Amino acid sequence: MALTDIPNIKYANSNNFFLLAGPCAIEGEDMAMRIAEKAITITDKLEIPYVFKGSFKKANRSRIDSFTGIGDEKALKILRKVSETFHIPTVTDIHEVADAEKAAQYVDVLQIPAFLVRQTDLVVAAAKTGKVVNLKKGQFMSPEAMQHAVKKVHDAGNQQAWITDRGTMFGYQDMIVDFRGIPTMRQYAPTVLDVTHSLQQPNQSSGVTGGRPDMIETIARAGVVNHVDGLFIETHFDPANAKSDGANMLHLDYLEGLLSNLVAIRKTITNL
Repeated sequence: MALTDIPNIKYANSNNFFLLAGPCAIEGEDMAMRIAEKAITITDKLEIPYVFKGSFKKANRSRIDSFTGIGDEKALKILRKVSETFHIPTVTDIHEVADAEKAAQYVDVLQIPAFLVRQTDLVVAAAKTGKVVNLKKGQFMSPEAMQHAVKKVHDAGNQQAWITDRGTMFGYQDMIVDFRGIPTMRQYAPTVLDVTHSLQQPNQSSGVTGGRPDMIETIARAGVVNHVDGLFIETHFDPANAKSDGANMLHLDYLEGLLSNLVAIRKTITNL
């Protein structure tokens, strides 16, 4: 598929990586608009094709008292307002078959969470909306196995699929990125590296996932050098008080410096 197939995408012909970035979850309208505006200012400056990311609900939580959302319709309307205000595409993840058609009315890309990427009914439901389907690679799956998830989307009549690597389980409480998987998965679909989730430290005894945000630039640089098509970065202006995944998010203040470095690396390897 071509980036130009996505409504409102900018700089599709800039020969840059594309970017999916935003908060883990939609916590409210003001925070979503603030993050989106900052990210757009940066990506316009660097000519990076940009898709705003935000989960309208969080179904996969460690504890029953963890934040799950502000209400489905309320959050989806905020995503649509971001899109309409800034004229950019948006992406959100879905967890149930019924979510596919509901979310497709508001966003441009539907994302299948890593734990659910083998759920055939969910993948097919997303594909049948005609939206781009972003397939997160399961932490338990090989890069080669992702060809079958892509084939499900194609067999449902939709040629618009991405694969996103978000790390592989390493023991009980850590993730690791196997960069050998990037060229493998790029044979099947455009491939994105989820930088921040790859640095999660799950299954903590507290029931709150940890992370290594200090390693974000290290992982992102390696992804760009290895020719990923896109990057996925969760960012927030106050990660310490974010309602979901704050431990591995990038502080919004650091986004421009990171992306500037990554664009410079991209230009260098393009000329090699």
